Amino acid sequence: MTQIVLATHNAHKIAELQAIVSGVRPDIEVVGYDGPEPIEDGTTFQANALIKARTAARHTGLVALADDSGVCVDVLGGSPGVFSAYWAGHRKDDAANLELLLDQISDLSRDEDRTAHYTSVIALVTPTGEEHTVEGIWPGRIAREPRGDGGFGYDPIFVPEGSEKSAAELTAAEKNAVSHRARALEALVPLLAAL
Repeated sequence: MTQIVLATHNAHKIAELQAIVSGVRPDIEVVGYDGPEPIEDGTTFQANALIKARTAARHTGLVALADDSGVCVDVLGGSPGVFSAYWAGHRKDDAANLELLLDQISDLSRDEDRTAHYTSVIALVTPTGEEHTVEGIWPGRIAREPRGDGGFGYDPIFVPEGSEKSAAELTAAEKNAVSHRARALEALVPLLAAL
């Protein structure tokens, strides 16, 4: 059994990534990360994913996977983007982030003006310093109000392309099959297969 560490303290991401990774490589045992949390001071998803994965690989001596993700709204020039978790301030307050984003685009009544996408960059870093990143994009639009109780972050206001349900209205299995993280992990399969 191969062990990899998920470089996050976010319990929602741990559960989501564990489910996706086990679908790709059932012989991989995913372990949680309990080490120091690095300062994510990168200005891109790739930079922040690498910061987290490098720290976890150094701290544990294991292959580390780290995700950095967020929602990118076209009319806002791709924002909140890398600042998604802190959009309404430094509290990582999902409800405040949603409220601010909805307020910022409240004048846009047409769905085609509310286009957005989730981006996920996953970094894989080995204890020997080998580094890889992959990206997954999940296109959609921003709803006018939150819907659904599942998921986390911006899921209640993100409606995936081709769906009328918000990401928070999808089951975990439905979301894990098509999400930005699932798409990034699909691109990671050859690297996971080589572990």
